[in-house]
Formats: sequence, C-alpha cells, structure tokens
Amino acid sequence: MSLTGWTCRDDCKYECMWLTVGLYVQEGYRVPQFHGKWPFSRFLFFQEPASAFASFLNGLANFVMLTRYKASVPPSSPMYHTCIAFAWVSLNAWFWSTLFHTRETDVTEKMDYFCASTVILHSIYLCCVRTLGLKRPAFANAFGGFLILFLACHVSYLTLVRFDYGYNMAANVAIGLFNLFWWLGWCVRNQQRLPYVRKCVVVVLLLQGLALLELLDFPPLLWTFDAHAIWHISTIPVNVLFYSFLRDDSLYLLKANSDILKID
Repeated sequence: MSLTGWTCRDDCKYECMWLTVGLYVQEGYRVPQFHGKWPFSRFLFFQEPASAFASFLNGLANFVMLTRYKASVPPSSPMYHTCIAFAWVSLNAWFWSTLFHTRETDVTEKMDYFCASTVILHSIYLCCVRTLGLKRPAFANAFGGFLILFLACHVSYLTLVRFDYGYNMAANVAIGLFNLFWWLGWCVRNQQRLPYVRKCVVVVLLLQGLALLELLDFPPLLWTFDAHAIWHISTIPVNVLFYSFLRDDSLYLLKANSDILKID
C-alpha cells in the first residue's frame, strides 16, 4: 500500500467512504459520488481495479502489435517511423492510465489526461502524413509543429491557469471529431482501390461510438465496473484492428514505392 502512495489518512478516507455508502444503501437512498468520483471497491492497492487492469491490457495489446508490426514491416516503408512513434506515444498513454487508475494523485491524473490528448493529436498527425505528407513533407512537418504548439498551450492552461475538466473534455471531443472526419474522408475516397481501409473505418467509428460510454454516469456494477472501465475494456480489440490496418497500409506503400523505382 505504501509503495503506491497510500497513507493512513487516505486509507481512513476510503474506509469512511464505505461506511457512508452503507448508510445510504441501508436507508434506501441513491449512492452519491465522493469528490466527483463513484466509490470503487479497492483490490490490494488498486484504487480502480477494472480500469487499471483494462489499461494494462490495452498497453499489452499495443506492445504485442508493435512487435508484430516491426517483424512484418521493414524500416524502408514510408510510414514505418511515423507508425512506430504512434505506437510508443500510445504505450506511454496506457502506462499513465494504468498508474492513474491504480492510485489517483495530482500527478497521475494530469499525466493520464495529457497523454490521452497526445495520442489523439498524434493520430491526426499520422493521418496528415498518410494523406498529404508523403507527397508534401514540408506541410506535414509544419502541421506537426502546429500540433506540438497546440498541445503545449493546452497543457500550460490546464497546469498553470486551472485544471478545467469541462474544457479538457470539450477540447478532446473537438480534436477527436476532427480526427474522425479526416480519416473517414480518406477511407471513403480509397475504399475501392484499397479494400483494407475498411479496417480503419471500423476503428474510427468504434472509437467514437465507444467514447459515448464516457457520457454515461452510473454507479459501478459490483462497485468495480463503471462506464469508464467498460470503455477501456472495449478498446482492447480496437487497438489490435488498427495496428492490422497500419501493417497492411505500410506493406502496400512499400510495394508501391518498389514498383515506382522499378519503372524509373
């Protein structure tokens, strides 16, 4: 417990919370949130065991698919380094998500939120490189610089001004929708020529659909599974499918480049 930051005071708050929950249930009242969070049944030192375990499994799925991607796609593929960078950004985000749900502190909360935003922004950059950057690398570099500047301003506001949950949610929804429409637009234009892009369509639609779980608000089932935990569990196969798309697309680009070189 102490290794993960639990103090006697924290443990006292946890036990008092459950005494209060018991009184509410005994009197037939609806269980409230405590400091903006539903009560979760702690397992060992895991504050939110279902979300922590699901975050770990998401990270594991990313790592396994990264290993498979590197084994099947040579570095000479045009999208290789951008995809590898995306994988490491995602792994970092799931690492902090696991820590945050294991033990919530001011640092783990901020890192979880900031790294989640970084993944969405890197997905937009990935889309930019794939759709425009291969022919216009200068534009992709400039757009990447803009995204870094946006992330810096976003993090600075939430860190130095105030940690506004509503703004953070609105910003992530906005950039998520931008990411969705950009990927979908490219997929629709290329689905006849590149049948594997249907995997990407399924991924972006599922991610947006599953994100609606974040809008649900109900007490955790068995005091363990809330909407957020169910969302994390649901994204595990989506990660696998997206890396499958990236692998197929990288191999296609590699072959297309080889054919162009042969013609030249």
